Amino acid sequence: MKGSGTIFMQDVKPPAELITDEEMNALMTAIRNRYGLDFTNYEKTSLKRGVTRLMMKHGMESSLDLWSRVLKDYDFFMSSIDDLLVNLTELFRNPDVWIKLRDEILDQFKGQSLNIWHAGCSTGEEVYTMSIVLDDKNLLNRARLTATDLSSKALNKAKSGQYSLDIIKMYLNPFLKFFPNKQIEDYFHFTDKYAEIKPKYRQNINFSRHNLVHDAAGGKYDLVFCRNVMIYFDDQLKLKVLSLIHQSLKPNGYLVIGYYDIMPDSGKTLFQVEDIKTRIYRKKEQIAS
Repeated sequence: MKGSGTIFMQDVKPPAELITDEEMNALMTAIRNRYGLDFTNYEKTSLKRGVTRLMMKHGMESSLDLWSRVLKDYDFFMSSIDDLLVNLTELFRNPDVWIKLRDEILDQFKGQSLNIWHAGCSTGEEVYTMSIVLDDKNLLNRARLTATDLSSKALNKAKSGQYSLDIIKMYLNPFLKFFPNKQIEDYFHFTDKYAEIKPKYRQNINFSRHNLVHDAAGGKYDLVFCRNVMIYFDDQLKLKVLSLIHQSLKPNGYLVIGYYDIMPDSGKTLFQVEDIKTRIYRKKEQIAS
């Protein structure tokens, strides 16, 4: 799943209905059976818009054209995921979150090892931000960061740690809100075409492909980021993902969700609010019946 994330594109609705609701539901079921990727609990309108845009991009006039390509051509399907997903991440996105983590949350882990999962890491800006923050708190050498995403294309971008100069310029304001007295050159090597994160801030990160809906978490974590991943999930799928994260967290572990994510009522049985402004929650321990 995408995260900080990558979500289904939200854009102006195409004028023509190239695929009906029934056809789309049948296609999503076929994709689940063929590839094991389940989009059936995504918010229907947004998913339909993404599918329609994909059809328009490839000049498809009917759902039969899409059905044939998706189910017969694995490479086309995998590239189609990237077309349907859009990155909603940036360096020091929502600086108040990082300031809260720096000034309050991370102080609890001084002298300890720290295990962090970025679920839906997208193109990597969020996990590199975390690495920089940990270094500022003298915790980086004790930390292990896991960054996962459904999109192989996004993961390859994240692993490269390279961002265009135009994108880096967009990140300056949130960076300076967190680091008013530092230079972004302290953390990136600059060329005439791009900026690349310095090795120090990537050496403790493990990137891997992961399906948040189906795959196990693969570890126990002190802190999980799942930002802007659940925006287009229905409540049933949100609860499934939140339950997975709850199981993956250590006792009293923290969950950070996106500013536009909504914690469903069912999720409040698993997590308690730590700070509602920054969307930071804390794991509730379940009492056995």
